[in-house]
Amino acid sequence: MTSVPRICILGGGFGGLYTALRLNQLAWEPGQKPAITLIDRQPNFVFTPLLYELITGEMQGWEIAPPYAELLKGTDIRFVQGSVDWVDKAQNSVTLEDGTEIEFDRLVLALGCETPSESVSGVKEHAIAFRSLQDAYKLDEKLRLLETSSAERIRIAIVGAGYTGVEVACKLADRLKERGRIRLIQSGDKVLPRAPEFNRNAALKALEQRGVWVDLETNVSEITADSIGLIYKGQTDLIPVEIVMWTVGNQVSPAISHFGLPLNPQGKITVAETLQVTENPHIFALGDAAAIVDGAGEFIPTTAQVAFQQSDFVAWNVWSSLTDRPLLAFRYTNLGEMMTLGDDNAVLSGMGIQLDGPLAYLARRLVYLYRLPTLEHQLKVGLNWLTQPLVKLLS
Repeated sequence: MTSVPRICILGGGFGGLYTALRLNQLAWEPGQKPAITLIDRQPNFVFTPLLYELITGEMQGWEIAPPYAELLKGTDIRFVQGSVDWVDKAQNSVTLEDGTEIEFDRLVLALGCETPSESVSGVKEHAIAFRSLQDAYKLDEKLRLLETSSAERIRIAIVGAGYTGVEVACKLADRLKERGRIRLIQSGDKVLPRAPEFNRNAALKALEQRGVWVDLETNVSEITADSIGLIYKGQTDLIPVEIVMWTVGNQVSPAISHFGLPLNPQGKITVAETLQVTENPHIFALGDAAAIVDGAGEFIPTTAQVAFQQSDFVAWNVWSSLTDRPLLAFRYTNLGEMMTLGDDNAVLSGMGIQLDGPLAYLARRLVYLYRLPTLEHQLKVGLNWLTQPLVKLLS
């Protein structure tokens, strides 16, 4: 290892960015602070739990997706925009698609997941996912065209009634109001199958109040430019739509399968309790791409909350491994779940608290404000929230 340790972090989502920021804050011996490189394909970090607010214009793009250059200003973290082509475990180096080679003493893999688009004909060509800033802008562009058209109704089908599907449905219904015809499609027999009962009931109430149609035990046969095929009890109906949202499933980044690392049957990287990759103690993995189990042997969910907690452990364990200290076993603490259910409406449950309505909406906003990646960005966003009502009043 060189005199100054080199840490390379692949992926700038919750896992990667927050690990980098935490590593930069830890106490290093004089002259031993590491050279930290953060690599991501996009120039902007995306605070995905607030992405829904872009649908209704409650928040702006700069609040939810600040550039890495802005977030890392004043730190010793180097940001490189690029896609990973190869990880050489023997030579401890990462090669990007443009040929750039970056050497490391410790590697952190936080590449995240993608929305699968190959399971049904037409998904890739005609449906919109809701995972990235580009997805949100693509949806907004289509909505603006439809809103300025002469169409009496704007028909939208949302496939998948998990958290993303339900939250998108409520936001779209509030934006489009009486012009919207929102259909939520779920292959199972209930919406939000993994949610606490309190949250599920609040979501069902919000969907009903907004007139969102819920099609349970329904599958999709195909998607075209202006229709979606629905299969219910063996019968297929072709439904005309203007927009199809596809919020079903998670697919590990394909790049991971090329790195020669140990994977589980689902293609996720196997890790120890310390979040070190099996048989590769100088490599750490977290977030959606890591196969992590709890004390009972159950897989931990792939959520922003989990990645947020893992980032602290990974940063500490990377620091510990470079300073000859004992590493910590990751333990997930479920702090509860929050969902937005439209304008000025949300639900949260956990830690003995259950709230819905405007109070939950405010609590959710404050929690996420606190979790934004840097104090400077928190202050900028918080100030904007405080001044928005005055700006609207004067405009």
